[in-house]
Amino acid sequence: MTSNKIHPTAIIHESAKIAADVEIGAYAIIGEDTVIEEGCKIGESANIQFAHIGKNTRISPFASIGGEPQDLGYKGEKTGVIIGENCWIREFATVNRASGENTNTIIGNNCMLMAYSHVAHNCELKDNVIMANAATIGGHCHVGFGAFLGGMSVFHQNLRIGDMAIISGASAARLDIIPYCKAEGIPCLPIGLNAIGLRRKGVDKESRDAIHKAIRILRNEQYNTTQALELIEKEFKGNKYVDNLVNFVRTSKRGCTLRYKAAYHGAMEENDGEN
Repeated sequence: MTSNKIHPTAIIHESAKIAADVEIGAYAIIGEDTVIEEGCKIGESANIQFAHIGKNTRISPFASIGGEPQDLGYKGEKTGVIIGENCWIREFATVNRASGENTNTIIGNNCMLMAYSHVAHNCELKDNVIMANAATIGGHCHVGFGAFLGGMSVFHQNLRIGDMAIISGASAARLDIIPYCKAEGIPCLPIGLNAIGLRRKGVDKESRDAIHKAIRILRNEQYNTTQALELIEKEFKGNKYVDNLVNFVRTSKRGCTLRYKAAYHGAMEENDGEN
């Protein structure tokens, strides 16, 4: 392929399909079964294979997209990576292809993966997810719409992070993290409502209040989870955000972190204010 936007040192596999206006930097490698759509910019020494890159996505220097999964069960079967439109994958970030015939690791639209972040095999990130520097998610994780994962935070395989949750840097989680919360620590515990994030995403004040109250009921130690969910459904019936929260907890396979150690009670009250 010849183009004045593709550096002559770039290596392009014959099976790759690249839109005419794509920019590819020096020493980049575009490998087998790769599709790069219009408006994309691929940085120097980036390595992309078995991937479909959506329009206007930027891949920074030294990022690795579509490498083999770090899964001992992987036997070379055909899998891939799908990255949406308007994403930005920063330096040294890694997105591994899936494990299991004809499966994909999926990243939605408008996502940012900062430097050294890692998305493992078979993960799915919904739209508008941000992973800060060196954030790491294990295989088969699901990250909800608009979630923010702080720098150097780590997440066990097969867990879920709810819509619009924000997680502080250097946190670690083995269980699901509920939607709409602020969470931090090891283990990662919710310490309040992500009020600023919800407001920025256009969630109305009435819904923010309802979510806030529902989360407080969920973490109230006088109720078990079943009792809390029943009370929430009775009090906030019909609110789509609360319904999503209830459904998230009900469908959790790993379980959700809801209760607090004593050390977190003070932080909960300090951070639970504005909504």
